Amino acid sequence: MGLLEVKDVNKRFGGLQALGNVNLSVAENTCHAIIGPNGAGKSTLLNCLVGKLIPDTGSVMFDGQSVLGRTPFEINQMGISRVFQTPEIFGDLTVMENMLIPCFAKRDGSFALHGIRSVMSEGELRDHAEQMLDDVNMLDKRNMHSASMSRGDKRRLEMAMCLVQNPKLLLLDEPTAGMARADTNNTIDLLKEIKEKRNITIAIIEHDMHVVFSLAERITVLAQGTPLVEDTPENIKGHPKVKEAYLGEAA
Repeated sequence: MGLLEVKDVNKRFGGLQALGNVNLSVAENTCHAIIGPNGAGKSTLLNCLVGKLIPDTGSVMFDGQSVLGRTPFEINQMGISRVFQTPEIFGDLTVMENMLIPCFAKRDGSFALHGIRSVMSEGELRDHAEQMLDDVNMLDKRNMHSASMSRGDKRRLEMAMCLVQNPKLLLLDEPTAGMARADTNNTIDLLKEIKEKRNITIAIIEHDMHVVFSLAERITVLAQGTPLVEDTPENIKGHPKVKEAYLGEAA
């Protein structure tokens, strides 16, 4: 059984079948990509994984527990962090101030981290946050206001904000969207380092096949809300069903 298990998930919006009998297994400590043409159901599936949508039927299990009916906060407590297409940071705050957002203050003046449910003093928390910034090569920018940073650095900051919570699963929604090729390559290298250092599981939705084939160990291809193929990157390349889904014609 994988760390993340999706079983027979269906989701309709009125007369539209957004997801039809989706099954997905993401093994621990792997990178699993979910790809497909526009309208394939990728975002709907991702929203089911983080509790934003509840499937009409089926189950979504993470580490042996159902995510269905849980709030985003509860899902975050379980060990799932999400990176959005547009970096979710506060431009009027410094990098370090952004790093403190995933934490909440307790009445005794200590701080608790959502993902690891531990209690730290403010000093311990800042040391932990600085370590995460160092892991993404942004420690020297901890006092910079994030609005002035490049999109690539904003993405790195968002990654660090997720990592500060010590998640088991990192969900990435087109993390290189809108980036120049240099920033895209830097993000690929960063994700490889994160995965190797922290033994983290990654599930990624991405249109850029350069990113997908650079990172993924398994790929699931969706078309019209239904899985077409799940296989290794080597076997996905040139697969006739994949070509048909993307190009509209069989190979």
